[in-house]
Amino acid sequence: MMGNKMRSEKEMYDLIIGTAENDERIRAVYMNGSRTNPNVPKDIFQDYDIVYVVRENAPFYKDKSWIDIFGERLYMQCPDEVDKWNGMSVDFDKCYGWLIQFKDGNRLDLHVVPVEEVDISENEPRKVLLDKDGIMDCISGPSAERDRMEKTAWEIYRIKKPSQEEFWACCNEFWWCLNNIAKGLWREEVPYIHSMLYNGSHPQLVRLLDWKVGQQTDFQVSTGKASKYLKAYLPADVWDRFLKTYINGNIEDIWQSVYIMCDLFDETAHELEEHWGYCYNEEESVASYGFLKRVHALPKDAEEIF
Repeated sequence: MMGNKMRSEKEMYDLIIGTAENDERIRAVYMNGSRTNPNVPKDIFQDYDIVYVVRENAPFYKDKSWIDIFGERLYMQCPDEVDKWNGMSVDFDKCYGWLIQFKDGNRLDLHVVPVEEVDISENEPRKVLLDKDGIMDCISGPSAERDRMEKTAWEIYRIKKPSQEEFWACCNEFWWCLNNIAKGLWREEVPYIHSMLYNGSHPQLVRLLDWKVGQQTDFQVSTGKASKYLKAYLPADVWDRFLKTYINGNIEDIWQSVYIMCDLFDETAHELEEHWGYCYNEEESVASYGFLKRVHALPKDAEEIF
């Protein structure tokens, strides 16, 4: 059935809600994720992030054949099962999920949660699709509580201006982690470099660029999950430089990407320092960047660094 016409949004909602209406074990349905945010551009890859509030989870995860009603699957994952296989502590009776890619192109991320485990104070935006017993009233009703939750959710997702201490922490983490990147580059240990870069300095560059966007928009926007909307807010030249901070497997190319990353970070940090009147540790950045350049110049048979 590969290549079947992709079911429309209405068809998917009718199926999701209709399944719940016809199963007395399911007491409510709500949706979270990008489809609850009107500011997220719609496209064919948007998941349906659905939670069924049920009497108990066990009947759903013990006999999984009931999910066949949603259509022909291409492949899927049961993330709670994966966590269990990896030795993590999980409780299927509190939450259980199926991440399903269908052959028609739609994707459904479906979870079941028992009534007593529903957290009505949860800050993540949610849209109630069905409520048989009124258990989701404080979310779906036109109440002050719902308004408070929507406001809180907005506060969670938009970029926030950092404190001086948060700015210091970001800069210190960036420049300190560069030490490990330099060591890995000299040794030509690409997997290690990748780990040190993308678990160390690079996330701090992304954090700093988010703050740059926040400063330019009076902290009224979000760049989305994993800062995926950065391109929409950064000047074209900054975005082009940022893309060059993603590395390939060639050692000399990686050196150049790291230099671009350092220059972009340093310029952005100075820019934010000036806007906010914060203090940027210039001595730290000069020392760290100098160490990187020193290591780059070292011959492979070097017996000392300085």
